[in-house]
Amino acid sequence: MRVFQIEGDWGIDHLRLAVRPEPEPGPGQVLVRMKASSLNYRDLVVPLRGYGRHTGTLPLIPVSDGVGEVTAVGPGVRRVAPGDRVCPTFFQHWTSGEPDAERLAGSLGGPLDGTMAEFMCLSEEGVVRLPAHLTDVEAATLPCAALTAWSALTIGEGTRPGDRVLVQGCGGVALFALTFAKLFGAQVTVISSSPARIERARALGADAAVDYRAVPEWAKATREFTAGRGYDLVVELGGEKTLPQSLLCVRPGGTVAMIGVLSGATMAASIGRIVTRQVRLQGVTVGSRDAFEAMLRAIGQHRVRPVVDRVFAFEELKDALACLRTGAQFGKLCIAH
Repeated sequence: MRVFQIEGDWGIDHLRLAVRPEPEPGPGQVLVRMKASSLNYRDLVVPLRGYGRHTGTLPLIPVSDGVGEVTAVGPGVRRVAPGDRVCPTFFQHWTSGEPDAERLAGSLGGPLDGTMAEFMCLSEEGVVRLPAHLTDVEAATLPCAALTAWSALTIGEGTRPGDRVLVQGCGGVALFALTFAKLFGAQVTVISSSPARIERARALGADAAVDYRAVPEWAKATREFTAGRGYDLVVELGGEKTLPQSLLCVRPGGTVAMIGVLSGATMAASIGRIVTRQVRLQGVTVGSRDAFEAMLRAIGQHRVRPVVDRVFAFEELKDALACLRTGAQFGKLCIAH
């Protein structure tokens, strides 16, 4: 079978098309013919061995998210059957409950082989069935970006009708957060560097928006949308450069969901604002299979359609990664197999 793999040494230059034997499912396993994949920021980090020893060993098949059809099952499999359309879960060992070291150790696309292969052999516990209304490309966007956004909005007390939510940017996680927050009845503000993307976010339901290039001190501008009260939840995707302003616009007792480090990974914010205003900094790392299936029920009931910016061919993985690096996409970048 064809695969894309990082081989010989780490780096995008060492990402190559290759051939591997087609796997066969053993007891409790399923064989999945992959139909599509989608990209996340971590797919730029993995080829650089950006997670250190947790990145895995070479050769490594990259990319965490995808969708496929079950073509065969091993002895004892009961959760799915041949013909079912499924997504692999990002964390193959995190079925339910709180995260721990073991549950967080088995992530696809590093250290485990990812979705850029014609076939994947997976535990039946590591796949979920999908709503019928989604295309393959749309379904491929769900395992990381959608579930991360869902987790940000549901951890702890969860987002409630009337809550005020601020979302940073118009990438995959951001647009899923916008969509889910509106499902929950929240008022949503989006910040973006592009007036055109802002208008598209408004069309998806954003109640307010700020161009942070035109208004660098966006925290003050966004607080005006809450009548000075502040946001119940800030979906923090920028990291180092955006966190200080997130702490200015979150309400006392509110939550900053720490997801991305797009502007840097160093903590450079006022601890006093966190302590004296009892703000919760909540790390978000995708989620469990149970959370994934709860999200899928909501997606199916409301017929949610993920936003796909562009679809590349299997052989165009490097071009897709180069496009992702620009940060100019609106929604998800996907790859058809």
